[in-house]
Amino acid sequence: MIHEIELRLAPEISQVPENLLESVSKKLKISKSRISYIEATQRSIDARSKHVVYQEKFKVYVDEVFSPILPESFLPNYTNVTSAKEVAIIGSGPAGMFAALQLLELGIKPVIFERGKNVRERVFDLRAINLHNTVNEDSNYCFGEGGAGTYSDGKLYTRSTKRGNVRKIYELLVAFGAPSDILVDAHPHIGTNKLPEILKNMRECILAHGGEIHFNTRLVDIEIKSQSIQSLTFLNGSKFEIDRVILATGHSARDIFYLLQRKKIRIDAKPIAIGVRVEHPQSLIDTIQYKCDIRGDYLPPSPYSIVKQIDGRGVYSFCMCPGGVIAPCATSQEEIVTNGWSSSQRSRPTANSGIVVELRLNDLKDFQKHGPLAVLEFQKSIEQRAWLESGRTQKAPAQRYIDFTLGKLSSELPKTSYPPGIVSIELASVLPKLIYQSLQKGFLEFGKTMKGYATNEAVIHAPETRTSSPIQIPRDADSLEHIEIKGLYPCGEGAGYAGGIVSAAMDGMKVASKLALGIA
Repeated sequence: MIHEIELRLAPEISQVPENLLESVSKKLKISKSRISYIEATQRSIDARSKHVVYQEKFKVYVDEVFSPILPESFLPNYTNVTSAKEVAIIGSGPAGMFAALQLLELGIKPVIFERGKNVRERVFDLRAINLHNTVNEDSNYCFGEGGAGTYSDGKLYTRSTKRGNVRKIYELLVAFGAPSDILVDAHPHIGTNKLPEILKNMRECILAHGGEIHFNTRLVDIEIKSQSIQSLTFLNGSKFEIDRVILATGHSARDIFYLLQRKKIRIDAKPIAIGVRVEHPQSLIDTIQYKCDIRGDYLPPSPYSIVKQIDGRGVYSFCMCPGGVIAPCATSQEEIVTNGWSSSQRSRPTANSGIVVELRLNDLKDFQKHGPLAVLEFQKSIEQRAWLESGRTQKAPAQRYIDFTLGKLSSELPKTSYPPGIVSIELASVLPKLIYQSLQKGFLEFGKTMKGYATNEAVIHAPETRTSSPIQIPRDADSLEHIEIKGLYPCGEGAGYAGGIVSAAMDGMKVASKLALGIA
């Protein structure tokens, strides 16, 4: 017999098998010897009260043999598509890779073109920006196999549950090597250290079933005739005749946005949020969130999420990384961009989060001359200003938390997790006035809500600009094809239809499924 139960458990009970068995047997009022297996089906942490608990659901196997589900059973029965109809996919981030897997499942051949390198070779270019301030415009934290998602630490939580089959995304990730805990946890997370192997397994699956993946192949032109896609041209001089293209380039492929504008393919400006990345000691965040002096062995490093309305606009945390690192995410040499990631164990001594300000299109009056690229040019202006202020290096302009709220230059700064280093700068010289003042007020309000959060132990790094795409590529609501160009399927975060790994993956699968309906 299988019993389904729900329990609220102290961490030392939830995370110690013998203690969990004891608790479950008491709940069911049966002998421990009759319980063959306890399977967690849902898990979250409730830190709202003084005593933190795990809120969990279980299937308890009583007098019954438990047969575990093997990860490979989540894989569809892919057929070989070597000779099947081809579809080009531009970009191998979450949207592009999951679009390719969906095409494979539907018997269509995906041909992926990725401007960057495979995930292993990409590491050398990350080292160059971390240690030598050298940005490879085709291979960096945003470009290369897995896209920006590879180095966003694998946070999988999404609110976009109505956009697609979230469970299928998780199951495919498990099939390719992700921990099965992501099927259970309320806020699942993989870790930057584990994502490369998962991506390699995805790539090998696509290739083994007849798909193609071309790295170091940057798209530079799209041939259109009679409002229909005809072919693609790449920087290496190669040309690919194709009539169906999934455009999944990610939110930082500015050259592609310029190309679309140059080809008179309609794109629209899209509001985004811009701000900074703040780093605290993880122990301080644990103390605030768990209401304890020292986090115990059975609780993970604590995340946080916070939002305030400041003068009628949102100021909020974004992409919070417990036990994580701030990363240099520029995609061009003369700019600075910050982001964050964590390993699977979230074991670093610092916590970081983007703190960003909601922007509207009418906030950008000085950039309206750029038309649909107004937001992009606004982003770029901040990133380039940061680079100039930092002395034309990848060192991030930085300020201590209290100093920032007071508009005071920090006399000295501690070492932070940001690899290229930081330089003390009054951030009013980097951030536009609206963003700067909104953040000042927001940080004061954050300190009132999270006691201890407002401290000069925290360091603010600037800027955080790549929260989402600065454009949206309009597509038909039914076919998901571009509203004017036949055969062009805008997809994922770069096209303005997703905001994270899972929502991008779901959009990739949805677009691939719609496209397949038109292939005889």
